[in-house]
Amino acid sequence: MPRPGAVAELPRLRYRLRTAGPGQTALSSCPCSTRRWILETVSIVLFLLLAVVVSGALSRMLPIPAPVPLVQIGLGGIIGLSTSHRVDLDPELFLLLFLPPLLFLDGWRIPKDELFKDLSTIFELALGLVLITVVGMGFFIHWMIPAMPLAVAFALAAVVSPTDPIAVSAIAARVPIPKRMMHILEGESLLNDASGLVCLRFAIAAAMTGIFSAPSAALNFLWVAGAGLVIGVLVTLAVTRAKAWVTSRWGEDTGSQILVSLLIPFGSYLAAEHVHASGILAAVGAGVTMTFAEISRQTLAVTRMRRNSVWDTIQFALNGIIFVLLGEQLPAILAGAKQTVAMTGHSAPWWLAVYIVAIVAGLAALRFLWVWASLRFTILRNRNKEGVQMRSPEWRLVAAMSLAGVRGAITLAGVLTLPLALSDGTPFPARDLAIFLAAGVIIVSLLIASVTLPVLLRGLTMPPEPSKLADEDAARVAAAEAAIQAIERHQHELSEKLGDADRYAAAGARVMDLYRERIEGLGRDRGEDARLQERRFKEFRLVGLKAERAALIDLIRTRRLSSESIHRLTRELDLSEARYRA
Repeated sequence: MPRPGAVAELPRLRYRLRTAGPGQTALSSCPCSTRRWILETVSIVLFLLLAVVVSGALSRMLPIPAPVPLVQIGLGGIIGLSTSHRVDLDPELFLLLFLPPLLFLDGWRIPKDELFKDLSTIFELALGLVLITVVGMGFFIHWMIPAMPLAVAFALAAVVSPTDPIAVSAIAARVPIPKRMMHILEGESLLNDASGLVCLRFAIAAAMTGIFSAPSAALNFLWVAGAGLVIGVLVTLAVTRAKAWVTSRWGEDTGSQILVSLLIPFGSYLAAEHVHASGILAAVGAGVTMTFAEISRQTLAVTRMRRNSVWDTIQFALNGIIFVLLGEQLPAILAGAKQTVAMTGHSAPWWLAVYIVAIVAGLAALRFLWVWASLRFTILRNRNKEGVQMRSPEWRLVAAMSLAGVRGAITLAGVLTLPLALSDGTPFPARDLAIFLAAGVIIVSLLIASVTLPVLLRGLTMPPEPSKLADEDAARVAAAEAAIQAIERHQHELSEKLGDADRYAAAGARVMDLYRERIEGLGRDRGEDARLQERRFKEFRLVGLKAERAALIDLIRTRRLSSESIHRLTRELDLSEARYRA
């Protein structure tokens, strides 16, 4: 990350790149200080990426299994102590680089049917709980630490309100989380990331101006949220339509398609911020829209497969770098602990630990009460509507949902976006204290959840989910029947056009036999045919796959399949198509 003032050096650097003389490289024409800064920046980025790579393997090698985020924080601390390089984080640059792609990907990949199924519960957790947390914990933090202004306390409460399901998955890897519970956590995280960061924006504005008006904030919230979501949707639809138009006329380039998908979250974010709307909600809206926009504008299978791999890598790298950065910042934060605690009117650094534990306890208590009340309300509502007897929620379920509210990457990314100074140039009040407390909340919540969640989840059962196997089998049969009809039509067309009907009949029969075996539940191995027919076999196979995909799209449009089934069946078709196009 560039140090303060480094951005101002870039114009001079670009000038020297243009005016480097013969025999001079661009780097050698730069002054020593600029060249040293470039080398330091590249070195620290490589160190961070190396730490992310090592963290996954190291977490499995440890005698006591540890969540990957905790290992990444530890490796970041080692980097911070063992190197002379330091990362000076620019808040706006950090916000732009990390949050849009992560939130876009969450919105893109979250199962939509499961999200809509438990939408009321998710909204209660993601919106109601966030507002209660911001208000309640804001006043509590200000009461506990009077030296922290109320607006800054609200900002700290806003950044610790979002949860992180990726950290929960890492913690509970040894004990599988019930699917429905994980879907609720994912949906909650998607929405409370946005709502918490929007609340952070208002808290920062109040701290910068010293003015807060509830009616004005409510109207501003409607504009910020509504315009942000609309911009995200419109940008995604415009880009996907333009991409489909270009592809239909000049073909598809896999690399360009992947790059376009990477640019969409940043374009949505910047467009929203340009009109003073929420770039965060624009990224979320763009991600959710991406799922529906691609249903009718299918890309090549190889593009989807490579794009998924690229996005998996980006998600792993960005989440990992955020935790490694937290560890890298810890030595400097701890070194300034005495000065930080002095702001609170105390002299002993252990007071900071007391504050962290108190904030974690307050967050857990609020979440436990809200989850219990939400589940009781849901049970009462369903009982009145359906007239059936429903049991009260098991205490372990309420406790697991409460402790699953682990803070992670979004909390750290949010707190690091606190401005360095107020509009008059004075330092932002209690910024270091807020960062220290947020970092402590992340670490303590990870530690508590890593110890207690596996115990609570062991043997915990959720209400049974209806089986999706029958729907998937019916979809496979429908796709196979459509493929057989398409192959027969293509076979007749080739016979009439080129003659030699027997050769085409033999190649088409091989492919149709595969589909008939799928329909009849057979598994016969027919072996290899002659080389001469192999090319025709691939041709007919691709025709069948195209028909399968068209039939699957019809089922998706009529919402007769769940998101998980859609993903699984699409993946099967992609793998088959990639095999026969190779």
